[in-house]
Amino acid sequence: MTTHSITGKTVLITGGAKNLGGMVARDLARHGAQTVVIHYNSSATEADAKATAQAVRNVGAKAFVIQADLTQPGAMADLFEKTRQMTGGLDIAINTVGKVLKKPIADTTDEEYDAMFAINTKVAFQFIREAGKHLNDNGKLLSIVTSLLGAYTPFYSTYAGAKAAVEHFTRAASKELGARGISVNAIGPGPMDTPFFYGQEEPEAVAYHKSAAALSPFSQTGLTEVEDIVPHVRFMVSDGWWMTGQTILVNGGYTTK
Repeated sequence: MTTHSITGKTVLITGGAKNLGGMVARDLARHGAQTVVIHYNSSATEADAKATAQAVRNVGAKAFVIQADLTQPGAMADLFEKTRQMTGGLDIAINTVGKVLKKPIADTTDEEYDAMFAINTKVAFQFIREAGKHLNDNGKLLSIVTSLLGAYTPFYSTYAGAKAAVEHFTRAASKELGARGISVNAIGPGPMDTPFFYGQEEPEAVAYHKSAAALSPFSQTGLTEVEDIVPHVRFMVSDGWWMTGQTILVNGGYTTK
């Protein structure tokens, strides 16, 4: 019988330096991952990536840190090849990379549109493509998207639109990789209590989001906490493997499909 335990597995996390990616790296190491490869984008997050790697090592797992701007040609393929050379194989691939923009369609420039789709769509597609090539049989592939895929809202057209494509990539990849026992899923968090959320929101919008989820009164901040998402990530890349081709919204009832 195939085991779907995290114990002894090798994990690659893009955007693994801090916030959700960093906490997932720590969590999977605590739950038995043998090796965690932490990708970070630039010097701005290098210290965070190194701190996360040290936290992984502190619980007995191996950790490697790789810097890459994944929007550059060939960068994603190079990331996976470096991971293979460092670890010898890959069992779990998790993409947490994303970029958000809150802006009316009429005011969105072509440059902003291109930047949003380069990160949220093209990078996500390349991640799934390279993971499919490099994952061991019975591997796990998980993308982080957004609960806006279940919402109807103004001002987030490029963010929700770019992430929506990942839902379709996920479904197609689950069919293409299923014969190798690889599960492919996506998780859509609600607005999370991280700098990623607060950077583009006005105080009035923050107040609304903090009250919009059904379970908001039971959250310390009213928002989705990183700690709320991590157990779902762990489940989806282990015992939850039978669920595949799905986008799961984890948001305390902020919105639903």
